[in-house]
Amino acid sequence: MLGWFKKSQNYLPPVYTNDGTKTRIFVGVSGGVDSSVSVALLKQKGYDVTGVFMKTYYPPELKCDWREERLDALRVCEHLNIPFVECDLESDYKQNVFDYMIDAYKNGITPNPDVFCNKYVKFGGFLKWAQSQDCDYIATGHYAQNYKDESGYKLVMGADNNKDQTYFLYQLQQDQLKHALFPIGDIPKEQVRKLAKKHGLFTATKKDSQGLCFVGPVDMRDFLGTYIDDKPGDVLDTDGNVIGSHDGSFFLTIGQRTGFEIAPEHRTPDMPKMFIVAKDTDANTVTVSADVHAQDSNTVTLGQVSFTDEPILVDETVDSRIRHRGKLLPAKLESIENGQYVFSFETTHTGVASGQSLVLYKDGVCLGGGIIV
Repeated sequence: MLGWFKKSQNYLPPVYTNDGTKTRIFVGVSGGVDSSVSVALLKQKGYDVTGVFMKTYYPPELKCDWREERLDALRVCEHLNIPFVECDLESDYKQNVFDYMIDAYKNGITPNPDVFCNKYVKFGGFLKWAQSQDCDYIATGHYAQNYKDESGYKLVMGADNNKDQTYFLYQLQQDQLKHALFPIGDIPKEQVRKLAKKHGLFTATKKDSQGLCFVGPVDMRDFLGTYIDDKPGDVLDTDGNVIGSHDGSFFLTIGQRTGFEIAPEHRTPDMPKMFIVAKDTDANTVTVSADVHAQDSNTVTLGQVSFTDEPILVDETVDSRIRHRGKLLPAKLESIENGQYVFSFETTHTGVASGQSLVLYKDGVCLGGGIIV
């Protein structure tokens, strides 16, 4: 992987286009340090830069600080003396991210809304809107790199291994990567904060945002409880015995250590922490064990598979991960049938849950991935 990064170059276009005008770049500004440094670096290089705040869907029943984030984004643009505009992506987000997420949980699937936010909102609706404004490229503060060679565009892991965000970008296609820039993808996070300070940005010391994409920090159980009614069910041990209860299997996910209760008669003073190792949505049960590997599988089936460039072939082995910052483990493509890809593992991933993504890599390049079914 290091060998790749030594020869990699995070793509930036020429400052001037063929007709002599400055290359026009719309940068998604969220009010955070990553997007504000992205703006500063692009302006410093001489591009025609505009900061764009993406207005998405915010559930009315949730307290959300989007207005404060918009104000911070505006302050950044004013400090850097660049235009600030707003792009209304509420319907894109509501339909493709929010509604999808609620439906997935209702069906017992654990979705990854950030993946769909990137696909349909940031590099979908935002890119389409930017192109309608005669914009040449869009840029975001993602920790990822876009490497251009004679064959096309490659989505490369960010130089900061601990911050790499290609896991959330794996569904991007060539026509999206062609117009996408990641100005801080080749910079460590620590250096990004130093650059923010150098450019006089107040975001230099601002904490990173956490929580649901574009909604912010929310308690997921409380959030889902607004849309899904409780449905009490049984907690089972690995032998199928009832040892406790929960409020609804759709609220829970594989690998989770909370959200269920072990009955007093089955608890002991030295009882180890229990993990959810399986769930049956139809029966509304979850199975728990002290061994998080109790029901690991050495195979996984993917649907909705997409590749950033050329697809991999049957019998090919690549690296894979099932969560952001998860371990990269070898995965072999065993078969493709009816659009579903079956992968096998020598070393199994822990906490594999339907609805999550298995993302594929080779030599630091994000190849694509799919949804675990």
